[in-house]
Amino acid sequence: MQLLRTHERPELPPGVFAIDSHCHLHDPAFDADREDVWHRAVTAGVRALVEIGASGGLDGCRQACALAERYPGIFPTVGIHPHDAKEVTPEVLAALSEFADHPAVVAVGEIGLDYHYDNSPSEQQQSVFRDCIAIARGKGLPITVHLREAEADLIEILRSERAHEIGGVIHCFSGNWDTAKRLLDLGFFLSFSGIVTFKRADAIREAARRVPSDRLLIETDAPYLAPVPKRGHRNEPAFVLYTAACLAELRHAPVEELVQNATVNTLRAFPRLQTAWASLLEGTTTTA
Repeated sequence: MQLLRTHERPELPPGVFAIDSHCHLHDPAFDADREDVWHRAVTAGVRALVEIGASGGLDGCRQACALAERYPGIFPTVGIHPHDAKEVTPEVLAALSEFADHPAVVAVGEIGLDYHYDNSPSEQQQSVFRDCIAIARGKGLPITVHLREAEADLIEILRSERAHEIGGVIHCFSGNWDTAKRLLDLGFFLSFSGIVTFKRADAIREAARRVPSDRLLIETDAPYLAPVPKRGHRNEPAFVLYTAACLAELRHAPVEELVQNATVNTLRAFPRLQTAWASLLEGTTTTA
């Protein structure tokens, strides 16, 4: 089978559905046309979104849960982004724990470390990261992890907190194969965004080519990181299929096979999605 070129958005065959494993549909960038964005995603075959409630502090958690109540197919996470660690108090952590009890929540995240911008001191980021892992453990939830220029510290925290026992996803993986191997050895899934299509992303593409097929996810991080050929524009969940096409080329696989594998992996990474996914597909079949 001839593989699709990365500048073409693939058309998924009937019965093949994608999941955007990480997006921010509650972001103000979608205020003018959120309904249309959701409709375009579903029409393209992106049948579910993992909506990340960790931007804008606790208000992001609140908005993510509200979207899940409005749209079947949107599943929230709740967390404290490392940028916001300096604002965290015991009261904030208590509120986060309450949000994690929402029945639609599938993970705690995105949480982690970001030393690139260093919007919060690294010591506070590390402390909050540990606190959030503890909340996830208490709720029986996996974690969605943000990692930027903090590989050694993040891996040490994952190990010392025994995060492999709850599992989760390294979102928007942007490291090399050596880092990928260390995270895979800890039992985590790796999710790839539009960055993999960027011109200077050779190290990321090498990692994406070598990740085992049962550990790879796809995401947009919308409204950020739009893939080629949409780079420079607002990203949206339907664009995850451009990333899927690029990954399929890298891995010499049919794009529908890659999407199917990524969907199965997403359901494994977020166990609470599994029952809901079956119901979504029943609804799709009924209305088709």
